[in-house]
Amino acid sequence: MQKSRFLLASALATSSLFLLAQPAWSQDAAPQAAEDEAAGGEIVVTGSRIASPSLVSASPLQIVSDASIKSTGAANLQNVLLQNPVFGTPAVSRTNSNFGTSGVGLATVDLRNLGSARTLVLVDGRRFVSGDPNDQRVDFNTIPTPFIERVEILTGGASSIYGSDAVAGVVNVIYKKNFQGIEANAQLGVSEEGDDKTRQFNLTIGGNFAEDRGNVIAYVGYSRDGSVRSADRARSAVDQTSVGGAITGNVDDLFKITRPFFSSFAPQGRFFSAPGVTAGTFDRNGNFITGFSTNGTATRAPDGFNRSAFRTIAVPVERFLIATRANYDITPDISVFLEGTFAKSHTRSVLEPFPVSTAGTNGIFQGSGGFFPVEQRLANGTIFANPFVPAALLALLSDVDGDGLRDVSFTRRLTDIDNRGNVADRTTYRIVAGLEGKISNNWHYDAYFNYGRTDDNQTSTGQVNLANFRSALVVTQDANGNLVCADVQARAQGCVPVNVFGANKISPAAAKYIRADGNRSAFARQIDAGANISGNLLDLFGAGPIGVAAGGEYREESSAAAFDALQQAGLNGGNAIPNTSGSFDVYEGYGEVRFPILADKPFFKELTLKGAGRVSDYSTIGTVYSYNYGLEYAPSSDIRFRAVMARATRAPNVGELFQGPSQNFPTGLIDPCIGATATTSGVLGSQCRASAGVNANIAANGAFTLNQADVQGVSGFDSGNPNLKEERANTLTIGAIITPRSIDFLKNFNFTVDYSRTRIKGAIVSTPRQFILDQCFRQGNQPFCGFVVRRAGPEGANSAGSLQFINSGATNSGGVFNSSLDVTANYNKEIGGVLASASIAYTHVFKFYQVPLPGAAKDQIAGEIGAAKNRFLLTLGAKIGGLNLQYRGNYIGRSFLDDQFVLGLTDSAGNPVKARDRRASVGAKYYSDLQASFDVGDHFEFYAGVDNLFDTSPPPIISGLPGNVTGTETDAGTYDAIGRRFYSGIRLKF
Repeated sequence: MQKSRFLLASALATSSLFLLAQPAWSQDAAPQAAEDEAAGGEIVVTGSRIASPSLVSASPLQIVSDASIKSTGAANLQNVLLQNPVFGTPAVSRTNSNFGTSGVGLATVDLRNLGSARTLVLVDGRRFVSGDPNDQRVDFNTIPTPFIERVEILTGGASSIYGSDAVAGVVNVIYKKNFQGIEANAQLGVSEEGDDKTRQFNLTIGGNFAEDRGNVIAYVGYSRDGSVRSADRARSAVDQTSVGGAITGNVDDLFKITRPFFSSFAPQGRFFSAPGVTAGTFDRNGNFITGFSTNGTATRAPDGFNRSAFRTIAVPVERFLIATRANYDITPDISVFLEGTFAKSHTRSVLEPFPVSTAGTNGIFQGSGGFFPVEQRLANGTIFANPFVPAALLALLSDVDGDGLRDVSFTRRLTDIDNRGNVADRTTYRIVAGLEGKISNNWHYDAYFNYGRTDDNQTSTGQVNLANFRSALVVTQDANGNLVCADVQARAQGCVPVNVFGANKISPAAAKYIRADGNRSAFARQIDAGANISGNLLDLFGAGPIGVAAGGEYREESSAAAFDALQQAGLNGGNAIPNTSGSFDVYEGYGEVRFPILADKPFFKELTLKGAGRVSDYSTIGTVYSYNYGLEYAPSSDIRFRAVMARATRAPNVGELFQGPSQNFPTGLIDPCIGATATTSGVLGSQCRASAGVNANIAANGAFTLNQADVQGVSGFDSGNPNLKEERANTLTIGAIITPRSIDFLKNFNFTVDYSRTRIKGAIVSTPRQFILDQCFRQGNQPFCGFVVRRAGPEGANSAGSLQFINSGATNSGGVFNSSLDVTANYNKEIGGVLASASIAYTHVFKFYQVPLPGAAKDQIAGEIGAAKNRFLLTLGAKIGGLNLQYRGNYIGRSFLDDQFVLGLTDSAGNPVKARDRRASVGAKYYSDLQASFDVGDHFEFYAGVDNLFDTSPPPIISGLPGNVTGTETDAGTYDAIGRRFYSGIRLKF
């Protein structure tokens, strides 16, 4: 700890000296580089296929350079991009995927929170195979960060240029080319708590051959991010929940914590003598005791189980990558190129042992209400009692099903089997081959073939074979007096009697018999071929030649995911997930034109029109069209205006089309019937009391009441839809680029201001489950009630009337709207021998909502957790000789809980609560990162850094609140859930 304090003190001292040097900004992610002139020759900038002498774009474009990436010390590009405010909370990262059934450890990005599937990720302008079979999203674990020259981020629809998925925008990763020399680095890191141990080693080698007609670059790298356990952070070490969110429904109680809030599924078991009637459990000494107190009382220790002792905040991710690029000039006008990428990653999630029940959803004895006999009638007519059942418990049991034998039901935590978790091994291959060149000085062409494949093999642990478990629980005595399974066929198949009556009672032989680790084998494959030609036509108005581009593309996407038989049927106690497979292909053609109208005239330094169109013929949805048109107007060299209107499209992916009913266990839901009584009036009262289970619950409790098992025991199935059509988005971007070179005191500044608007029609959505509940019970919309299943009576630990299933499926019924303002400012100047730099990127969200179904009320998202209305990234830099200092500050504004959740709350007086009630919000957070590097000669650089310099804690978005990431007690995809971290390394360059 003293070492950590010393490092912190050193970092603070360095930061203070640096800040005193000059209040400066520096952030390559702002479009400064995008508006600078390219260093010789013509280039193609993201958002256009027409070559241009500069990196000017009609659409908002931001650039992240390799220097900016290095200044973060990040091994994964995702960590760099997520600090930029145009990106939203990722669907998957290593801090929000521990409970994922298939995507654990993936790294995705999401422009404007419009969804990862609506952000197109390219490498050198070409598609990259998905890292997640059945979903169209690139895993940034497969992209070698040190091999990157820069990243271009285009916001706004770009389907007319790149095809499907470019609805929110494009992230184009540009690899290094024509590199000569050797670059290597080694880096180690650790959190202040001693976990999250990181390491990375990278080597890049490049050189020319054949008298400089060719160049080859090769990269090899290894990185590992260590795990962070929930138990190692005070805020998440013990199970807890929100009083208001899970118990009272009172907005004033939202951030009041009930702790502990243990699980009633305990290792020693909880046993029931009749439906809803607890007989007892076992104490820590193995003695049977009556009753069950999940969280304990003043006179009784808790009987429940602390799941947080086993959970994970950040999953470990290990990566090994190889990348290469070669190009060779056959003639001065014809060049061939070859790109290859190989990535292998290994991740492991760890969470609490499996909770098993004989009753309820996925129960062992579902058909009998969860009860099974603890007695058997022998051949001589005597009654044989299961010797595992203590006499004290046996005396409390009775015949439930009328066969003359006593029965029992139980819930239990299987600590004597194994922890749950997924081990995922993913391998990605990508090969691109092609040729490029020029027909004349004005006409360029390229053609390519792109093949990519991801194989994803996963093993899940801690689960059981329910059929074997069922056989092992019902025991009898054979003719020799031996304890055996009662089922003769099961005995022939190796059945071993199992003892569940007390903690750690399952024998190794019984554990081996009932254990059933799951397996998933999946792949995604992409075949993509295309050709492009671009050049200049005549100069009609003396403002420059008309630029044109045209091309065609063929693409095939296929994927499949196969599960073991038990997983498919839901007979291992976990989610029932069917096999999914499918494919589609598409033929596309596009054209683009850039039409200069005026140039170098008074008040018209430049006026240029542009437009593009694409037609795509899909094997699944038929023909779709996308287009854009826009203009660029520069009255002088100091200011440029730009505007683009676009129609963007997104075709449904394989998972959305072909996924079978896949079981899910949603969290963060509020049952509208909580508190309903026999006299509750209106639609709510009548809809709730239409359920026999709700009526039984009210009769027993006076008002509809749920326990912890009910809140955590909701399930449902998500399904694909082969009849889906494309999404259609209309996007508008209007902006200005200000480079005031003619104003002396401003000449070192660059500014950009861009307004962006996206409206998606026919959005592919799975209807939100809270919306389904509210429509059924609060609005009386009967068709929605067909998606809801309540328990007719008590089942094990679950109450009568509690929610059992809420099903949902994919439809083109949604609408999405987002309007935002992006502002960037950059400054660079040498002052007294100090090269000072600064930048700020700010995003404000005006409106952001979705409409679950046509005619439904808007579900407001702007300002909610994960979609803050105000965010900015501030970067300050100072270079003094060989010393380089970089500071990054990331601001996330005040954010509110999901409005669909909040609208179901009341205040202390029983009054309904408005969606943006400040009591249902969390405060702003500001994170500071600092890095210092020092050049030693021309070949060596030493660097060290601190992330989350001031150890800013995440907001308490705890269990029972929407946005909570299980095991972290916050939204770990949006906020830093790890804490202060240190790293240091060395770079070599020859």
